[in-house]
Amino acid sequence: MSGEAIKAIDTNVLWGGGRSPFSVSYGKMMMWFFLISDALTFGGLLASLGFMRHKFADTWPVSEEIFFHFPFTHAHLPLMYVALMTFILIVSSVTMVLAVEAGHRMDKKNVILWLSLTVVGGIFFLASQAWEWSSYIAGPDGLISTWADNATLAQNPYPAANGGPGAVHYTQFFFFVTGFHGTHVFSGVVLNFIILLGVINGKYEKTGHYEMVEKVGLYWHFIDLVWVFVFTFYYLL
Repeated sequence: MSGEAIKAIDTNVLWGGGRSPFSVSYGKMMMWFFLISDALTFGGLLASLGFMRHKFADTWPVSEEIFFHFPFTHAHLPLMYVALMTFILIVSSVTMVLAVEAGHRMDKKNVILWLSLTVVGGIFFLASQAWEWSSYIAGPDGLISTWADNATLAQNPYPAANGGPGAVHYTQFFFFVTGFHGTHVFSGVVLNFIILLGVINGKYEKTGHYEMVEKVGLYWHFIDLVWVFVFTFYYLL
């Protein structure tokens, strides 16, 4: 910007306050600050995962040999259910985009529709993660009723993962990273449901905007993006 253009802007406008940087509301700016700090936390966890995997590469388990169960079937389908969970979560991000777009148009009916589907997608993901945890604890047969039979193994019920510290760290990272992310998904589902109730009751029509839907949408997109990294670095690599 030239000096002449700067001088053309009134000093009170430049330094008087009361202006939102980049025309972003206070609420959305604070949400961005939170997401950046949370991204650093997840980044630290994934960096630690990478370090431990490199350090114990000889005894690090192969995810395809562990996550091969699929509900209601005894078929051997490596990572297929994890891929389905990931797909559902990505779809829920799309429905959230549509909810935000409908909010911009003050379309209450479609905000309710798309936000409801987002909540359903989040619930499906949480239920799937609970099932995945139970099958991991159960061992190769995938039956939680037999988990005690595997209690003497080296903190990981899978033969391919036993016999070294890599298996122990693999298990610890699995429960901590996926559990930490699952906590975020759970909180996101609760927030979305609360906002959904507000939409149904006409709260945001009275205020004249659906910015709250957009703010929880930012959080939900962040959750989805983090899971893509978790899925890639933990399960695929």
